[in-house]
Amino acid sequence: MNEPIDLHSALASFSDLWSPRIVSQVNDYDVRVAKVAGDHVWHAHDDTDEFFLVLDGEFAIALRDESGERAVTLPKGSVFVVPRGVEHRPSAPGGASILMFEPAGTLSVGDRHDDVPDHVDATIGRALG
Repeated sequence: MNEPIDLHSALASFSDLWSPRIVSQVNDYDVRVAKVAGDHVWHAHDDTDEFFLVLDGEFAIALRDESGERAVTLPKGSVFVVPRGVEHRPSAPGGASILMFEPAGTLSVGDRHDDVPDHVDATIGRALG
């Protein structure tokens, strides 16, 4: 991975939804891109924060913690970090493309999650290409 990576080309190389692809690594972290549409699953990462950057479309994240439930909506170009341990459910009713930054080996459905529907890939990230 010593050449520049065009994220638009990377995203064009696959069509699966909610199935992140690893485009690069920084120290012990994966840089992943994904195409998303509809709802993901409620889940939480007990030991790590989760960083999201919206590359295209609009992306929403419902959040649940001891203070209650709320949602954030992220337009193209926005970033948001879900703190470790916070239950969240990403969604993109109109579809979106996102970039995530998280420790290598982090499962896309977290450490605790609801039943995983068929349209969500429970993965630690798939190779690009």
